[in-house]
Amino acid sequence: MTARAAGPAVVLQAASLCLQYPDDAVRATFPLARSAVATLPAGRPRERLTAFLDHALATPPGRLAEHYVEVFDRRRRCCLYLTWWTDGETRRRGGALAGLKQRYRAAGLEWDSAELPDFLPAVLEYGATADLADGLAVLQEHRAGLELLRLALLDARTAYAAPVEAVCALLPGPSPADVAGARALARTGPPQEQVGLELAPFPPGGPR
Repeated sequence: MTARAAGPAVVLQAASLCLQYPDDAVRATFPLARSAVATLPAGRPRERLTAFLDHALATPPGRLAEHYVEVFDRRRRCCLYLTWWTDGETRRRGGALAGLKQRYRAAGLEWDSAELPDFLPAVLEYGATADLADGLAVLQEHRAGLELLRLALLDARTAYAAPVEAVCALLPGPSPADVAGARALARTGPPQEQVGLELAPFPPGGPR
């Protein structure tokens, strides 16, 4: 991997760790992730990942775990499964998940996890360790949902918004400032983005 490619890979790997349930094994990786992030050039990804990792390392383990459950398990709008944003709970989603498994297989990975292949930390891990270009392409294809997740996390005032902000900062163009801007990406982006977003509309007053 070239030095130029190593930067995005570090961002994706660190964000993947940050967005997993913080059990003892995941928390044990945070100091190493913090050291790797410190080698990144100055910019939004480094700043946001540093902010989250400093927060996570300073938070008691039980409190961080409880907060993770509160954010990602109890808030429908903070969904970490990318195809949920585009396909919802429809039969189309099965085809999208199969397509992701096929992409992983093409890169030499056999998907044998209990998690779905569209789980954001898994996609980030794929980009960081298997195929950086295709990992970034998957994220770009799901940019609208990723931005809606970012906005929902910001609305929830959670530190977990920071690693998602870091990932969004790797993708072309600025992040949209609001829900309308994020949804507009579904109309202007790749065909697979045009299916969803209406399946998971925000209620009046914003995400919850």
